[in-house]
Amino acid sequence: MFKKISYAVVFACTAAIAQAETFEVKMLNKGEAGAMVFEPAYVKAMPGDVIHFIATDKGHNVESIKGMLPEGVERFKSKFNVDYELTVDAEGLYGLKCTPHYGMGMVALIQVGEAVNLEEAQGVTQKGKSKGRFEDLFAQVQ
Repeated sequence: MFKKISYAVVFACTAAIAQAETFEVKMLNKGEAGAMVFEPAYVKAMPGDVIHFIATDKGHNVESIKGMLPEGVERFKSKFNVDYELTVDAEGLYGLKCTPHYGMGMVALIQVGEAVNLEEAQGVTQKGKSKGRFEDLFAQVQ
């Protein structure tokens, strides 16, 4: 009986890992939404998924925005001109920016599962064009 339960647990864990999805987000000087963008700027993911940020154009990075992460998630900042992978384990919204182009509206929003921190994320004051872009991104939250 114990072996059957052990096999069932291993199978369930393996199946969950196999179902993880990888999303690619390009860091661009110019995209469909204009200058200085993440493309796509909104991603709906599930816990365990991976967001792969691709340094398509030079001069960009990805950094978390203070107050726009699910509870318990550590802030992070990638290096410039380098791809970066973020595994999203906690449910909620992840507000992201390109450090030097934040005021120009280079922001992204990752929703993982339920948007449990929506009010907190919406309450963060944004700079320049980021305010309008975040309004559009929050409108996509499900």
